[in-house]
Amino acid sequence: MKGHRRDAALQVSETSMYAQAPLSYRNYLLHAPFVLRVMAFTLILLVLARPQTTDSWQNSEVEGIDIMLAMDVSTSMLAEDLKPNRLEAAKEVAAEFINGRPNDNIGITLFAGESFTQCPLTVDHAVLLNLLKDVKCGLIEDGTAIGMGVANAVTRLKESKAKSKVVIMLTDGVNNRGDISPLTAAEIAKSFGIRVYTIGVGTNGTAPYPIQVGGTVQYTNLPVEIDEKTLAQIAATTEGNYFRATSNSKLKEVYAEIDKLEKTKLHVKEFSKRQEEYQAFALAAFLCVLLELLLRQTVLKTLP
Repeated sequence: MKGHRRDAALQVSETSMYAQAPLSYRNYLLHAPFVLRVMAFTLILLVLARPQTTDSWQNSEVEGIDIMLAMDVSTSMLAEDLKPNRLEAAKEVAAEFINGRPNDNIGITLFAGESFTQCPLTVDHAVLLNLLKDVKCGLIEDGTAIGMGVANAVTRLKESKAKSKVVIMLTDGVNNRGDISPLTAAEIAKSFGIRVYTIGVGTNGTAPYPIQVGGTVQYTNLPVEIDEKTLAQIAATTEGNYFRATSNSKLKEVYAEIDKLEKTKLHVKEFSKRQEEYQAFALAAFLCVLLELLLRQTVLKTLP
């Protein structure tokens, strides 16, 4: 072609004239949703990591004494001269005693024909009370080994550094089993500076005793035989006291005497449990997601 057109065939608009115009606030918020989403994702990762406060140990000193409860669990403890029976009455009063002495090291020894430790000395009374609930007749061979019960409790106390060490021994019978006599066990307790309080449980005369006959329970009256002389000798040998409990209320009398005992300082290490701290991060993540949605649906909303 010899000639060329001087005018453009297609005209296109340009924005150069707006290059110096001030930016709108929408331009500054353009990347805000992306930033908020990244922040929300990061916070969710922190929540999934389960942030917690650090554990801490604290040493403290409290006033208390070391006590072992030696309880008779022979089948005669099912007699119902105390309500609902001797064993349950003893457990109820023992639980009240434990709750009333939060600073004491307390443990439980059980005996019948033999003896074993149900719970060693502990200041964790919640565990102690749970183990006390599980105490029942029939756990060990039947019989009444008073000497073994005292000796077992003494074994748990002999290494104690407490100035006051006490055994509270409760029984409803006469020693008829075991390799250690009650008075020998008392001498052993005395040699370790352990005071023994003895409690004879049972009414005077006879007591109703339940007997399973077929599918029913029948009652027979059995004579109450408690070797009070031996129990008194055990207490006297160790500078303790002997108590006769013929009713539920009488069982509580021994604790008034124990409260008069000299107390000693115990070193206790307390442990603080972990606390979950994710709530603040979860709330912040929720707010980031909410703010992103609000921006997209209002200020930064675009037409399709």
